[in-house]
Amino acid sequence: MAKKKAAKKTAPKKKEEAISQLPGDILAKLQATKKELLKEEQQREEEREAQRVFERQQREKNLSFEELLERHGDKGNKY
Repeated sequence: MAKKKAAKKTAPKKKEEAISQLPGDILAKLQATKKELLKEEQQREEEREAQRVFERQQREKNLSFEELLERHGDKGNKY
């Protein structure tokens, strides 16, 4: 079991060593590309969330009076 732990600890170091051996310009390009991909992923996630909110609002807009009454009950202060 101790051998497995030692192997796991050395694996990240090997990866860091491999990265540090890359020329500076290539490393800078890779880091810039990574940042761009992270920004794009975040933007896609925000768009998905906005789409979910919009679809939920559309479904609520199309509810019948009976469905609204079932959902909210006889709460007069709601409307």
